[in-house]
Amino acid sequence: MPDQISADCVIEDGRWQAAGLEGLAARAVDATLSWHRIGGEVVVMGCGDARIASLNADFRGKPRATNVLSWPSVEHTPRQPGAAPDLPDEDELGDIAIAFETCVAEAQAQGKPFDHHVLHLLVHATLHLLGYDHENDPDAERMEATERAILQAIGVPDPYLETEQ
Repeated sequence: MPDQISADCVIEDGRWQAAGLEGLAARAVDATLSWHRIGGEVVVMGCGDARIASLNADFRGKPRATNVLSWPSVEHTPRQPGAAPDLPDEDELGDIAIAFETCVAEAQAQGKPFDHHVLHLLVHATLHLLGYDHENDPDAERMEATERAILQAIGVPDPYLETEQ
């Protein structure tokens, strides 16, 4: 297993520079990989809604903006619902794209600080790179519990708690 942790950022939308994406990505990727006791490299692209809509159309057949997309560098093996994924034994874990406008709108709608929402999405996407998914209830429960634990470790409140507006 690799022992170094790295989050390399590609800033396509300058608003991400001002929002501190590099620091947020480093924090989220480090927390996620450290929690799993592995190393690896993740590339995070900060883009806008138009770019992520194009990527979403190309890779998922859904021509609309979304908050975050991820592309694991390895194909993950099938597992029993709710079972922990087999962690990849690769230096390069994959790529993530995150959309500025959608993240701002979601954070505002949920009454959450922008940086907390972005950290949650980056932890979520990094977990996808490690083989987690939410295709069924047991897998979703495992993934959400893992997200909660990692986010708690970096001081981010439970993103699944309802907030009063």
